[in-house]
Amino acid sequence: MKKLRLEELGRISVAEFKATSKLPAVFLLDNVRSLNNVGSAFRTADAFRVSKIYLAGITGTPPHREIHKTALGATESVDWEYAADAATLVQRLKSEGYQILAIEQTTGSTPLDQFTPLPNQHYCLVFGNEIDGVSDAVIDLCDGALEIPQHGTKHSLNISVCVGIVTWEVYSRLTRVGER
Repeated sequence: MKKLRLEELGRISVAEFKATSKLPAVFLLDNVRSLNNVGSAFRTADAFRVSKIYLAGITGTPPHREIHKTALGATESVDWEYAADAATLVQRLKSEGYQILAIEQTTGSTPLDQFTPLPNQHYCLVFGNEIDGVSDAVIDLCDGALEIPQHGTKHSLNISVCVGIVTWEVYSRLTRVGER
């Protein structure tokens, strides 16, 4: 076994990424404070070909040195859009046919390992503020909530870790049902 060099990985170019089919999912970052978390979300979105990232409220936007530090160029490949108000954006996405899923601990949340995506459905995965989570105004508009089961003494994960776990699960489940 040997570690692969960058040129052996067969990575696609930004232009090829833009032209390829995407996962039928978008991210909405609702008032995410840390620019490093924003950059990590971009990098994860690139890795799993997420269709788009929506940045709302106080969430920072590219170009920014702190976002670039963790995104490593993914702000160039992944489409993004800024919205001042997340709730207004959620209403628009719902009207476009997206199922809106908060990644949050709620009274009605579905454990992530029990989530079964529907074929031909588009999803908006909403990740919230590092302290307050997804805003109540957005929770009220969501079609559901997904929760990562946790069994330790802490009640939350860093948003960048959460984005990675949720995206992998949604990606692997959607590709199993024929979406991509």
